[in-house]
Amino acid sequence: MTRWLIHTVACIVITFGAGAAQAENLNVVASFSIIGDFATEVGGDRINLKVLVGPDSDSHVYEPRPADAMALMRANVVLTNGLEFEGFMDRLIAASGTEATVATLTDGMDTMEEPGGGHYHYVNGEAIFHAGAHDPHAWQSVANAKVYVANIADVFCDADAEGCQTYRANAERYTAKLDALDAAIRADVAALPNDRRTVVVAHNAFRYFEQAYGIHFLSPQGVSTESEAAAADVAGLIRQIRDTGAGAIFAENISDTRLLERIAAESGLRLAGTLYSDALSAPGGPAPTYLAMMRHNAGAITASLSSH
Repeated sequence: MTRWLIHTVACIVITFGAGAAQAENLNVVASFSIIGDFATEVGGDRINLKVLVGPDSDSHVYEPRPADAMALMRANVVLTNGLEFEGFMDRLIAASGTEATVATLTDGMDTMEEPGGGHYHYVNGEAIFHAGAHDPHAWQSVANAKVYVANIADVFCDADAEGCQTYRANAERYTAKLDALDAAIRADVAALPNDRRTVVVAHNAFRYFEQAYGIHFLSPQGVSTESEAAAADVAGLIRQIRDTGAGAIFAENISDTRLLERIAAESGLRLAGTLYSDALSAPGGPAPTYLAMMRHNAGAITASLSSH
């Protein structure tokens, strides 16, 4: 852990240490924007929310700031994805000295094994390999989103018993919207020919979407944006594109497009737009909420595949 972060925590602990206990609302920290949106839906106006990794930002490469340590120290509840997705969280939690409840929202979820058995994060400029056994992008299945929401309701009820009825009611209303979203995505994909269901994306973040909805995703990178695609990987991907009849290439909001532009040029496909994988868009964008993100992604994919 960097010295500045330890020093910052030491300086702020006296000033802010009592703040969380005196707050009427729950002080909640969410590790990244998608979890933050789930927390907002469940918590409503009973929580004060701080999101560490905001819209259009990449949790794989994020480095924490002094303000993040301060937010954790003041928190009653900290919401994380787990599965080694947020490589920075363990050290940030330890340095902050927070006494908050730390909830791993993928607990109890049927997760997928990670291809290759691990991935890299960069810590202070150094590549650190995490031998994680599971793909962390579980939110890309709407069924899994319901588990995130249920887990958030549980932890909020534990932290604020008086608000539990509100949290449960909010979660129930939102889950009904998730059920409708899931049905809509399935209907859209069902309308596609079976041989027109393959696209290319920047990194391997959509395996849960693939498992749930039957769209096949090819990518030059693994489950982390920090993995690098070798020339042989790119050549193999171009062969796959031709063999499978992939219908489109999509950029991602958190990734550089240069490699995808090269693949598009060499494969004869076009860049068909942008998908939102690991982060929401800014409020004025096409994916400012989880519901909007999934609608946008499914709509962009099916529109592109159905136009050929």
